[in-house]
Formats: sequence, structure tokens, C-alpha cells
Amino acid sequence: MGKRIISQHRGRGGPRYKAPSHNYLGKITHRTYDSKEKSEIMKGKIVDIVDCVGHSAPIAMVEFEDGERTFTIACDRMYVGQEISSGFKSDAEKGNTLPLKNIPEGTIIYNIEGHPGDLGKYVKTAGGSARVDNKSDKRVLVRMPSKKNKAFHPDCRATIGIVAGAGRVDKPILKAGKKHYMMKAKNKLYPKTSAGAMNATDHPFGSGRGGPTFGGKSSSIAPKNSPPGRRVGMLRAKKSGRKNN
Repeated sequence: MGKRIISQHRGRGGPRYKAPSHNYLGKITHRTYDSKEKSEIMKGKIVDIVDCVGHSAPIAMVEFEDGERTFTIACDRMYVGQEISSGFKSDAEKGNTLPLKNIPEGTIIYNIEGHPGDLGKYVKTAGGSARVDNKSDKRVLVRMPSKKNKAFHPDCRATIGIVAGAGRVDKPILKAGKKHYMMKAKNKLYPKTSAGAMNATDHPFGSGRGGPTFGGKSSSIAPKNSPPGRRVGMLRAKKSGRKNN
């Protein structure tokens, strides 16, 4: 009898596939979407910049003048003691958070709300940024990191700047053990076994009896004693043995 495949185990929701959110600092959000946020300005100060195993970017702890403290994504060149602001009347300066309708076209932004008041959903990865492309009364077009334009409600908030931590993936991972601990921090399944490399009992693609996509041998090579009309394409390997180049 066959076993459950990995996607079925993951759907069940066992501890092997759950995020270790008890190790995270907390929710990474904009300031609370209240009346002051909608019509006024709330000034704050960067109290600390810390790391979180659940996020690739550095996290900034912000304390606002009304006493509220939030964790937010740090922007490039943000520092402890820096004064920022959040709200409708905020200036379009690096580190400030304000509605998209008040941000000039061509401005680089990150941590964009999908709906007004959802506290930030898009462009939160280290080194990520988007750009305000076009504005109208009903929507604001934003150029996303995928190079596609996405429409947002004009009241959706975003932070000015580029997410800190750019170049994180430039350094190569030279040891499998390093990758192991990186994946373990977020409880990711690693290493991943391809379906075609599994046994027949573990996956429908297993056993190696399929084509090249499913772990079997390539079917494009003609048999050794086939007639001339069938001997087309790649007949044999061009090289064999140790490769020096």
C-alpha cells in the first residue's frame, strides 16, 4: 500500500511542517490604523534594530509619541535614534510611512498594504523595493520586484526606501551543514527529494520506470540495432569518463 506524499503530510499540519513562530519576535506591522493615522501625523523613534530568524531583513523597533511600540522592516541605512513619522501628513522621506496617494510618482517604497489597514503585506524581503508608477483617484499602480504593475487602493500605506539587508544571497553557501541550519531555523524540509527518485510506494512518480522527467531513462536515444530511419537526434553520448573541462 502506498504512503502519503509530502504535500498530503503538509496539508495535515503536523509539527514537521509548521513554522516555529514561537521563536519569532512578533508581528511585523505598520502602526495601528486609527483616526490619527488617517488624517494626522504620528512621530516615532527607532529604539533598536534586531535580527529575527523568521525574516531575512533586519527588524526595527519603533516607539511612537503616544507610547505604542511596533516591529517594522528596517530600511537601508536606518539607525538607532533616527526619527521617523507615520500618517497622512508625513513627508515622503526615507523611513516614513504614508498613504500611496501622498507618495510622488517614481518614489521607491516597500512594505505595502494590500488593503487599507492590513498593516503591510508586500515587498518585505531583504533588499526588496517597489516603485510608484502611476496614480489616479481610484488606484495607484506600483511596479513590483517581479517587474509587473499591481494596482493598489490609494489609501494603502507604504514605507519609503529599500529594505535593508541587500546582497544577502550573494555570499555562496559552501557547506551542506550551513544550509541545514539555515533551513532548520524556519523548520523547512531540507534536503528535498525529487518525486522521480523515490520508491513507488512513496510517490506516484517513483520507481524510475517513467520518462526522464520522472526519474527514468531518456527515450530520445535510439536503440543500438535500430534501422537507419530511427537513428536520428542524439545517438550516443559525445564523451565518456572523467570530464576535465
